[in-house]
Amino acid sequence: MGNTNFLMIKHSRMEGERIILRQVSLDDIDDMYEYTSDEGTTRYIYDQHTDVNQTKKMIANYYMKSPIGMYAIVLKESNKMIGTIEFRIHEWNNSGELGFTLNRHFWGKGYMTEAGKLILELAFHTLGLDRVFAGHDVRNGASEKVLSRLGMTYEGTHRRDQMVKGVLTDTAHYSILKEEYLNSEKKEE
Repeated sequence: MGNTNFLMIKHSRMEGERIILRQVSLDDIDDMYEYTSDEGTTRYIYDQHTDVNQTKKMIANYYMKSPIGMYAIVLKESNKMIGTIEFRIHEWNNSGELGFTLNRHFWGKGYMTEAGKLILELAFHTLGLDRVFAGHDVRNGASEKVLSRLGMTYEGTHRRDQMVKGVLTDTAHYSILKEEYLNSEKKEE
């Protein structure tokens, strides 16, 4: 894990055309609370926050406790934090797992796809991983579209495998292999 952690720390800040990915900090509390307290944004992932202290605890105990692979998505033009994207490395099978949340007021603008492309570039070009995978609640069509735009292939559905707000839900699983990613880059040239 040594070299992988070093590379992940070295790339704890990445820049896209319209966004910056950087570590989550306590300065993000207000922007994060804006979407963690919104039922539309949190519908398929966790209970909405009813108090800013819940968001403070989440930042301190989740994002800052183990910051490697945890990114705030920040708009370049306004420095507003609009969501998070997480990337966990699984060294045992040379793969990475992708997860994300985006403030619903910024849906449909391509920000999550841009963030995902930065992560895929890191995964395949810098880290040399063989596979990146992700899952989403089957009721969440927006996440399905993001994963498809990233070139990921639907692999199947795990039935009733996640507890979301007290309800067992199904998770659709997607992945992209290194050779698929590299071939898609060649087609874009």
